[in-house]
This record gives sequence, C-alpha cells and structure tokens, in this order.
Amino acid sequence: METVAIILAIVLGVVGIVGSIVPALPGPPLSWVGLLVLYIWGNGTNGAGEPMSTALLLTWLVITVLVTVVDYIVPAYFTKLTGGSKKAGVGAMVGLFVGLIFPPVGIILGTLLGAFLAELLFDGKTGVESAKSAFGALLGFLFGTGLKLIVSALMMYYIIVYIA
Repeated sequence: METVAIILAIVLGVVGIVGSIVPALPGPPLSWVGLLVLYIWGNGTNGAGEPMSTALLLTWLVITVLVTVVDYIVPAYFTKLTGGSKKAGVGAMVGLFVGLIFPPVGIILGTLLGAFLAELLFDGKTGVESAKSAFGALLGFLFGTGLKLIVSALMMYYIIVYIA
C-alpha cells in the first residue's frame, strides 16, 4: 500500500504542477491531495527522520485555499485596473483555451489576443484601449499562474522530502 501511496502522491504532485498552467485542472488542490495521500498512507519521513506533521498539512491546505481564491480574483482585478471589461476576461479565457494547442507561447499569445479582440470587437474600444486591457488580462493570468506554479512546486518538494 505504501508504494501505491508514493506513486499516487508523485502523480498528483506532477499533475498539480501541470494543472497550474492548464486551466481545466485545479493545480494546487491536486498537489495538496498528493500531500494528503502521503500523510495518510505513506510512512515516509524527512531527512531528520520525522514524519509529516498535521500542522504542515493544514498549513498547505490554507495556502491552497488562499491561492485558489486569489487566482479567481486577480485576473479580473488586473483587467479592471487597466480599464478592461468582463468581455476582456472572457476573451482572454477563450484565447487561453485556443492557445493550448501551441503551449507555452500559444497560451500567452492566446490570452493576450483573446482579450484584445474581445475589447476591440465586442466592447467598441479603440486599439490602444484594447491593448491596455489585454495587457492587464495577461498580467493577471501570469500572476495567478505563477502563484499556483510556485505553490504546487513547493508541495511537490514536500512530497519528495517525505517519501520513505
């Protein structure tokens, strides 16, 4: 059972990192479930021979919840901060999904182009205003993605540390 738990924890950690970039997968929550699996079924210890503590697990749960909430708020905030509408956010998301065909450049360009075209075509903004909104949407996406990536990578670090 311990070997299955270790393999499952590693897979969840890796999928969590991937999910930090791919919008359909909840990155940090998957990474946290990897920690939980290791906590419950893995009998691993860190370099000092100590098992994973409940405090560590709960701390990462709080961080996971906060990052997940922030990830929903930040892109809209950055878009609004730069004068964008909800249409820019929707356009950015559509562009992101289309951009998944050519990662990672397609993801970034898709987000930028989707927000730009949504503002230009559906909100009647000028090219400069649309570009400013698109830049805000892109910054929000990059900030949220970066935050999720850091958190998932750190949880993957703990998964590796606590493998027996």
